[in-house]
Amino acid sequence: MRLKHIIKTADGLRAKRRIAAVGTAGVLACGAVIAVPGTAQAAASYNGACGAGYGVIDQMDLGADGRVFLTYSSATGKNCVVTMRNVVGPKEPMQAMISISGVPNSSVMDYGSYTSYAGPVYLYARGSCVDWSGFFRLERVRYNDHCG
Repeated sequence: MRLKHIIKTADGLRAKRRIAAVGTAGVLACGAVIAVPGTAQAAASYNGACGAGYGVIDQMDLGADGRVFLTYSSATGKNCVVTMRNVVGPKEPMQAMISISGVPNSSVMDYGSYTSYAGPVYLYARGSCVDWSGFFRLERVRYNDHCG
């Protein structure tokens, strides 16, 4: 009886090892597929987050980590800012901000921890200059202005 128990236990362990090996191979294969996009450090592209009718009129790199986009809709007279990460990842502090140049308290900002982008933030600024910025990973702060 004891021998049958040992054989049964050994068979069970072999089956568990086969399942573990197949599971590990599956995880490794998935990991390779998931890791491939992360290795390509292509610049972030505008994702249309501001909505229909908004076109990119300016953009700034945030080092190798992301990009900030300034968009405009001639139909609404509004500008929109979105800060995009190059690679989706765990939540990290990000910001998108816009204000009318020289006008105190006109800032519209989205600050928080995000996996892919901050914003969109909108501001009516037809015929005005705007100051706009974004950051990702705090040390990558950038500011710019745009007229037109």
